[in-house]
Amino acid sequence: MTPHATYRLQLQPAFPFAAAAQAVPYLASLGVSHLHLSPVLEAVPGSAHGYDVTDHARVRDELGGEEGLRALARTARAHGLGLVVDLVPNHMAAALPHNRPLWEVLRQGPSSPYARWFDIDWEAGGGKVLLPVLPARIGEVMGDLRVDAEAGLLRYGTQVFPLRDGTAGLPLPELLDAQWYRPVWWRLARTELNYRRFFTISDLIGVRVEDPEVFDATHAKIVELVRDGVVEGLRIDHPDGLADPEGYLRALRTATGGACWTVVEKILTDDETLPAAWPVAGTTGYDALRRVDGLFVDEAGAAELTELYRGFAAPAGDRGGHWDATARRAAYKVVTHELAAEVAFLTRTAGRICAADVRLRDHAPWALRAAVRELLIRVPVYRPYGSGAEDVLSADAALSAKGTFAVPKEAAAVDVVRDLALGRLGDGAEHTAFRVRFAQTASALRAKSLEDTAFYRYVPLLSANEVGGEPGRPAVSPEEFHTYCARVARDWPATGTVLSTHDTKRSADVRARIAVLSECPGRWAKLLGDVARVPAPDGQLAWTAWQTALGLGTPSAERLGGALLKAVREAGLRTSWTEQDAAYERAVAEFVAEGPAGPPQYTVAELARELDPYVRANVLGAALLHLTMPGVPDLYQGTEAVYEALVDPDNRAPFREARPDEKTALTQAALGLRRRCPKAFGEAGAYAPLAAVGPAARHCVAFARSGRVVTAVTRLSLRLAEAGGWGDTSLTLPEGRWADVLEGGGGGVAGGGAGFCGGRPVGLAELFAERPVALLARTE
Repeated sequence: MTPHATYRLQLQPAFPFAAAAQAVPYLASLGVSHLHLSPVLEAVPGSAHGYDVTDHARVRDELGGEEGLRALARTARAHGLGLVVDLVPNHMAAALPHNRPLWEVLRQGPSSPYARWFDIDWEAGGGKVLLPVLPARIGEVMGDLRVDAEAGLLRYGTQVFPLRDGTAGLPLPELLDAQWYRPVWWRLARTELNYRRFFTISDLIGVRVEDPEVFDATHAKIVELVRDGVVEGLRIDHPDGLADPEGYLRALRTATGGACWTVVEKILTDDETLPAAWPVAGTTGYDALRRVDGLFVDEAGAAELTELYRGFAAPAGDRGGHWDATARRAAYKVVTHELAAEVAFLTRTAGRICAADVRLRDHAPWALRAAVRELLIRVPVYRPYGSGAEDVLSADAALSAKGTFAVPKEAAAVDVVRDLALGRLGDGAEHTAFRVRFAQTASALRAKSLEDTAFYRYVPLLSANEVGGEPGRPAVSPEEFHTYCARVARDWPATGTVLSTHDTKRSADVRARIAVLSECPGRWAKLLGDVARVPAPDGQLAWTAWQTALGLGTPSAERLGGALLKAVREAGLRTSWTEQDAAYERAVAEFVAEGPAGPPQYTVAELARELDPYVRANVLGAALLHLTMPGVPDLYQGTEAVYEALVDPDNRAPFREARPDEKTALTQAALGLRRRCPKAFGEAGAYAPLAAVGPAARHCVAFARSGRVVTAVTRLSLRLAEAGGWGDTSLTLPEGRWADVLEGGGGGVAGGGAGFCGGRPVGLAELFAERPVALLARTE
């Protein structure tokens, strides 16, 4: 069953299945058809998110176990709702002793039946698994290691490790050498790690679901839940990390019987499309987020903001604050440092392939390593797929990579690496391992270098720095939006769409407020001047802090301080997660307390109040587009009302029933209409752009769904007001009689306000007289 709308709940020990069941009547009243649950399988004790799975065969006890999940499904079904579950196939927690398959591999070594579960390079580790778990070099902590011979354990503080059979009685140095693992200083993970992990997180070990036995073992429980009707839909986390995403999705479809609505967390870049052969309904919706957000960004104003930013923040080393240079510099940092172990694996594998083929010999390891790095940073998407890989790893990219070599003849290594990545040099085990790991590493590099680094270094307009976003080109024209929607309606009508998620750096409503700055860069410049009396450690921090404060409207020191500490550590310019500069971080905290969270916050609040009418237009406009455009809208918990949140510390908070407001009424009205008119919004629902006519035409975005529903919203409302309003701008509706579903607080079509006649122009001043958006339903 394809949902008509889903509602995301963040499950955790503080909000288990029973608490979710209590929320069901309220959520049903909103008009959604399915609850979208964060991961439900057994995870690290106390986990607030559940992506650190430890046992695929069990539903998480801390949430209420399998009976709790089945009870939730029964309660949901009694209220007309189904369940969609977040599934994490790519990795699991490396936590011991909770991850029993990994525990057995560490105890038994490569002969363990569980060894096939994980991508472990035993040769690189000298026959051992490197475990980066110690706070210092092992020689400095040996005195704190304890052998529990009776239990067969090695202990370090609260950590435990299994002992290989027959080794418990050995002296400690010999005992350590005799194990199938090597506990080391955590810093060695960067260069020495010999197992595949999730991005750069060594605590999450990659799982080989491409192996049929591993797939069956890790999916038996979720397949059972699907076949029993407990789960009706699946969100697939990070498919780019898998060895063969398409093969995995086909296996999943076969296992679940093909009747399960499935979307993938695939981040698409610019005009990239989802591989047509993937047996899924679509993506989780970050591509929709970018198009909706971009409509509310003024292109000229964004360019002016960027110039102001370059003069104010003067980002060091990034060519004066240009996006492309910032992104490239961040990619070099990540591929050289954070992903050094992954590059080393690719270099070793390429070296072995070259050594085994006389035609490919005599490429120096350093040249192969450089070629791997240079090609990885030139992959313009998260991961190359199928025939499209030729375009992604293009000849131009290879030529550019070769230009970085001082000795032209050494640059021939680029051709070898490119051919290996494209699968041109053979299909043996080593060749396949290289091709697959290159693609997996490319996705990790793009995520870490863009989302987790460059997005914190290049900040002219923070609302554009979102997953799947294009900070260098934040504005989206109405024509681009309509083209995207028409393509979705044609090719992926049941895809997911989102505006806020557990991963968005700022909620949609915070982004809506910040986006207004693109319409008034002069007011933003004045604000910076007014608050300049509070000195900041650097201009980059000040720009980020004041924009974040404006986005929140009324910031607290705790919330703003946590978000900005994360921002400066992710940027890695003055401090980082692994190399913390305590003095700089104190200066950041002091600035927050004296500046954005201190007396100057009232200056920020004054500007926020001035912008409130235009923020309202953005908030309501984005929400209505999201709820009525092609696809299946997913509402993140709390976003049915105005929801102002940051990634930290807000995105792990338990669900709380929202306080109803104007946005809630709009949400209920739109979702109610989706439920009453499934053919207008479903997979067969047509999409037709409607063009306004008149001097303010570009401030209106409108479309019809199957001739039964019309959505119209105001964009760039501040610019519109400055230009004198709608004037005689009009919109011609399709034939028929139309009523605004939002009249009377969203109570439905019947009893609404005055209707509109189709087939002739309707003045937008009249259409938007009460609110900056309209949702019309055909009454005859």
